Amino acid sequence: MEQYKKEFIEFMVDSDVLKFGEFTLKSGRKSPFFMNAGNYVTGTQLMKLGEYYAKAIHDNFGDDFDVLFGPAYKGIPLSVAAAIAYAKLFGREIRYCSNRKEEKDHGDSGILLGSRLKDGDRVVMIEDVTTSGKSIEETYPILKAQGDVQIVGLIVSVNRMEVGTGGVKSALDEIMEKYGFRANAIVTMQEVVQELYNRPYKGKIMINDTLKGAIDAYYEQYGVKYTHER
Repeated sequence: MEQYKKEFIEFMVDSDVLKFGEFTLKSGRKSPFFMNAGNYVTGTQLMKLGEYYAKAIHDNFGDDFDVLFGPAYKGIPLSVAAAIAYAKLFGREIRYCSNRKEEKDHGDSGILLGSRLKDGDRVVMIEDVTTSGKSIEETYPILKAQGDVQIVGLIVSVNRMEVGTGGVKSALDEIMEKYGFRANAIVTMQEVVQELYNRPYKGKIMINDTLKGAIDAYYEQYGVKYTHER
């Protein structure tokens, strides 16, 4: 596993974004883990988060894109932070763009924030966690309506590695199949478990045998291609 992935897992724990216990998701599923990206609130956290995204984007898509698009609302700070980090780490100016929930009809009018999109633009979409692909379903038509733009791919923070709305494939795989572009994550839950299972972090075992059993049981019911390597 790449070093930045290990650091990102620890960063999520330190930021109280990655939590373990018992949580009821919007889908109604009872999950032993939960990601709350709303806990990234400080300047330092956003700076680091942008850098982890930038490294993952560079690993997965190289420099072959022009715009980072973050769907409203959580995607807005992500696209800004990652665009700043990309310039810092890789010396390339990437434009940021987001959508408004309601179209503005005066001043900086239109449905978009940040950069306008033009024919030939190559776009990478950026989100926190995608479980159903609903936000992609809402924003994909907005992007395509701006002109002849190419959606290069989607990057999220964590691939939960569980079945999407179709009940067979993961949400990221469903997006790839439906829209024809790649969908990747900074880390997968398999990598999270691999890094934290029975390994002390700051004097604490984050995933012990009991929690590992609950995670395995969850993936027996909802998982896709989940295996744990000790």
